[in-house]
Amino acid sequence: MLIFAVETSCDETACAVGSRLKILSNVVYSQAVHSKWGGVVPHLAKKEHEIKLPSLINLTMKKLHRVINDSDFDNITAFAVTYGPGLAPALETGIRYVKSLAYEYNKPIVPVNHLEGHIYSVFVQNSKGRPEVQFDFPYLCLIISGGHTQLSVFNNHLSHRIIGKTLDDAAGEALDKAGKLLGLGYPAGAVIERLAESVENQDVFKFPRTMVKHKTLDFSFSGLKTSFYYFIKEQNEQFVYKNVAKLASSFQQAVFDSVLLKLELAIKQTGIKNLIVSGGVSANKHLRAMIRSLAKKHGVNVLFPHFKYLYGDNAAMIAVAGYFRYTNGFFITPDEFDTLDRMPRLNLEDKFLWKVKK
Repeated sequence: MLIFAVETSCDETACAVGSRLKILSNVVYSQAVHSKWGGVVPHLAKKEHEIKLPSLINLTMKKLHRVINDSDFDNITAFAVTYGPGLAPALETGIRYVKSLAYEYNKPIVPVNHLEGHIYSVFVQNSKGRPEVQFDFPYLCLIISGGHTQLSVFNNHLSHRIIGKTLDDAAGEALDKAGKLLGLGYPAGAVIERLAESVENQDVFKFPRTMVKHKTLDFSFSGLKTSFYYFIKEQNEQFVYKNVAKLASSFQQAVFDSVLLKLELAIKQTGIKNLIVSGGVSANKHLRAMIRSLAKKHGVNVLFPHFKYLYGDNAAMIAVAGYFRYTNGFFITPDEFDTLDRMPRLNLEDKFLWKVKK
């Protein structure tokens, strides 16, 4: 069974072909056009997807030929596509191209939730079936990225319960905004990580940790962001320039401490002993070390994506999520394609809008 997946929810254009957990072909193009704007511009993201997607689809199939001789679209079982959450114009592009391919080759479409893809990213294998992985439900899940910071319980395939979410900015978004104040460009997460490493992740300025007194599992970074903004504005340029690494490190530590505060609370409240951590921000080495230490303290087994490309947006995770959706009947046939539309605010608990196939 082969699933051809397309991901265009934000500023990565990605295609992949998977067989259950194995990824046989994978291509990701990261858009650089947004850096000068300090954030992702939706109409520019759409334009870049439209330019790149046709060539990436062809390249994905060429890579598949190296693994499976004489393979073509007739060998594809179904097409999977991200239909939300994300930027509406970007999502629309991927859906439109997948509809065209599915109509042409008379294949079903599997609508996939981008966040569910991130959860499945920790189970993705290479084309050789490595590493070996086993499912051991339930899982406590932390998705931490530029657009999302969320805690959920993954009870079984396709069964999710949200237990905590951000009330304002996502963690990655907060880091990007701090980076902008420090003149670090966009995206700023990787730059902040390198600066923090250069001062051994010191927390010199002790910015506030958020939601400390709230016993809910929700996150908030607006107060931290505001505190950082006014602190920077009160300093002269020479001070900021001289202390940029310590400022970046201190802000990063405040964000990570705030996340781990809620993660530890979730571990205690749920009693779940398997933890999934995914999303772009979880690529940060210091954050992963902090989470491993917390997991060890509570006797929890933690899973991160096994390959570097799986931390950011990619189609491999959509192919794997698509496989489990398809095999459980969560797909649509050509007579239903007209009803498939982008859902920019889709969440993990939203119900499948079409009839489940038996």
